[in-house]
Amino acid sequence: MNPVPDLSVATPRDRADVVTSLVAAFQRDPVLRYLFPDESSYPARAAAFFGHLFDKRVGRSTIWTIESGAATAIWEPPGGASETAEPELPADALARMRAYDEAVHGGLPSGPFWYLGVLGTRPDRAGRGWGRAVMGAGLSRAAADGLPAVLETSTESNVEFYRRAGWEVVRTLADPLPIWIMRQ
Repeated sequence: MNPVPDLSVATPRDRADVVTSLVAAFQRDPVLRYLFPDESSYPARAAAFFGHLFDKRVGRSTIWTIESGAATAIWEPPGGASETAEPELPADALARMRAYDEAVHGGLPSGPFWYLGVLGTRPDRAGRGWGRAVMGAGLSRAAADGLPAVLETSTESNVEFYRRAGWEVVRTLADPLPIWIMRQ
């Protein structure tokens, strides 16, 4: 295995590369396909979605990346999400996004925690350990704060990936699609 390149905290200059990588990384992800089922509009709508998440968190210095977005972890620190306008998406996509968010937020713990909202590696860079590296930066922050880390996934194969990284399933949800909530 090749050594992992240096991690960096994303800045606004990284936005385009991060968004492009995440759109590619989540091409077959159940949540993204639930939100944006039309193949022809997926790239533009996923880019708007990931751009929105990037913009919400880049000022908090909680987006870690390798090689300008080839692998990226977008974390939400404790204290709740910052309030911003919704991404510019059609009404049906926003309705699905709200339904998914409502289901997930109803299953999250009540106390403070660090939330791993997005973890993605560009497909041509997968398998190098970069996802674990960017995830580890947020886990270190959670540990330094003495707080748990929480994530959700709707990709069954990701459950085992996260388990190998020390996460455990603490709750499962069935609607609007299968969701595993995990904690470390």
